[in-house]
Amino acid sequence: MRVTHLGHACLLVELADRRILVDPGSFSTGFEQLTGLDAILVTHNHADHFDPARAAALVRANPSATVHTDPLTAEKLREEGLEAVPSRQGEDFAIGDVRVSPVGQLHAFNHPDMPRIPNIGVVLRADGEPSLFHPGDAYDGEPGDVDVLAHPLSAPWAASRDSIAFVGRIAPKVFIPIHDALLSDVGHRMYSGHIEQFAGVDGLTYTPLRDAESATF
Repeated sequence: MRVTHLGHACLLVELADRRILVDPGSFSTGFEQLTGLDAILVTHNHADHFDPARAAALVRANPSATVHTDPLTAEKLREEGLEAVPSRQGEDFAIGDVRVSPVGQLHAFNHPDMPRIPNIGVVLRADGEPSLFHPGDAYDGEPGDVDVLAHPLSAPWAASRDSIAFVGRIAPKVFIPIHDALLSDVGHRMYSGHIEQFAGVDGLTYTPLRDAESATF
């Protein structure tokens, strides 16, 4: 499995001969020119995870890609004349030999005046490959055993103690910090260091991928 971080929460995941893009949002760059995608996945309908203008153009540029999104984003895409399959927890689907398990239901609580919208994380699994969990914007998902966690490192809805506890509960082999556009390099390393130090996961590997960087697992 090869993972490329395209900024903030956007990942290009290549496994089992499939190219899967997750969360092409407004804080991310480099996904606009992608072609040959097999699937586009969106966890929730916030601009930093789904940029309506650029993502819609991306869908049109990849006519063979299946599009799976949270129910609200699927509705927004239909308004643009584009089809998307609403993802729901418990309704797994396949992209070639890749099994996708939707995880969770709602965005993390932020403020009483901010409505909680659907948030559907995704677990990607394929025989002979590591598994990867992208939770979107929530720490309450239950993905089961996963090898690689794309971990939301900093957000208005996230407290450091909850971030650390989330990694400790999921207990991946590797964590890749995402949702990090608001952090300086110093802040990025500080938050990641707290996870390494306090999550209590033996053998946890920290794999920092900055914009356009890739790693193979």
